[in-house]
Amino acid sequence: MTILKGLKILDFSSLLPGAFTTMMFADYGADVIHVESSRRVDMMRIMPPYNEEKESYIHQHLNRSKKSLTLNLKTPEAIEIVKSLIQEYDIVIEGFRPGVMERLGIDYESLKAVNPKLIYCSITGYGQTGPYQHRPGHDNNYLSIAGVLDHSRFKGKKPVAMGIQIADIAGGTLHAAVGVLAAALHREQTGEGKYIDVSMTDAAFTLNALYGTSFLASGQLAKPEEEILNGGTFYDYYQTKDGRYFSVGSLEPQFRKLLCEALDIPELIQSTFNDSSYTQKRFKEAIKDAFLTKNFDEWLETIQDFDGCVEPVLTFEEASNHPQLRARQMVVEVPDAEGKMQKQIGTAIKFDQIEPTYNFVGAKLGQHTKEILTKMGYSEEQIIHFNESGVLE
Repeated sequence: MTILKGLKILDFSSLLPGAFTTMMFADYGADVIHVESSRRVDMMRIMPPYNEEKESYIHQHLNRSKKSLTLNLKTPEAIEIVKSLIQEYDIVIEGFRPGVMERLGIDYESLKAVNPKLIYCSITGYGQTGPYQHRPGHDNNYLSIAGVLDHSRFKGKKPVAMGIQIADIAGGTLHAAVGVLAAALHREQTGEGKYIDVSMTDAAFTLNALYGTSFLASGQLAKPEEEILNGGTFYDYYQTKDGRYFSVGSLEPQFRKLLCEALDIPELIQSTFNDSSYTQKRFKEAIKDAFLTKNFDEWLETIQDFDGCVEPVLTFEEASNHPQLRARQMVVEVPDAEGKMQKQIGTAIKFDQIEPTYNFVGAKLGQHTKEILTKMGYSEEQIIHFNESGVLE
């Protein structure tokens, strides 16, 4: 059994947020068709590294278990194919700038006229309204506008260029997934479809759940390296003798006591409960000095059975082999076109008695076009005509 069996989705996205959203759905049984075109650059298809056939491993991960249909959306015949598809594939996810889908004739209002039960989710940088609705942007821009980066840095230092896409995934992907599932539940209860407008900047703004909330209620603005969780206390990262790092999050009294004992600074146990800035600075310096006395592997031995919220800063290779992530099946094997198995990141949502389905890696461009059109009732002659007239590009 797959928990999302019955959800049928047309995915028009060509960027990370939409691709990640529909991958999550496909992992749990949703039937996803990725509508593509050789005329439009899908950024996920061109991101290195590549396999021997010049296919992107990133694309093969983000588009696993999805069928690929190529359409030239600037042709009337392609638009008619889309309108026929949404009779069955009645959830649409797209990531174009506002107005693009309307110009093509496949915006929500146009498709809703064909299928009133349609659920249509648009994921954009700034949303469908407001002065920035047509403005281009990327993850770091959205985090900047959302007020996330200024208090997420050290004093006098620039914000860090993140290795993960926070606004794209924690913002666009996860909010879109919740929105679509909420709309699907609403449709089941009422028979009505819904339009969902997801702004990655809006979503990133909501991530200011602690410091942002405090400012709005009290006027107290979070400043770099002055708050409990942004480096203003001992909650931080500490370098080892050989240049690696450990994270220390021992905020609660019982964990601070364990930390002092592990670092052999028991004389500071009582002083850690003093909230004065002097005491906090002294405590942080003591932790810093302690970590510099041993190499990374030596500290690993020290904290092996330690229950005080201290963990190593791992490389992704090390994380992939960590026993906890392995036990949670976060590295999985997915068959490729040749039947070989490719390692990929697994899905993070776990259900009892239901396993995710990893059917195949991301398909070749247009790999399922003929199969989909044949299933829709188009004849061999019609498909040949579509090919020759540029509809299936």
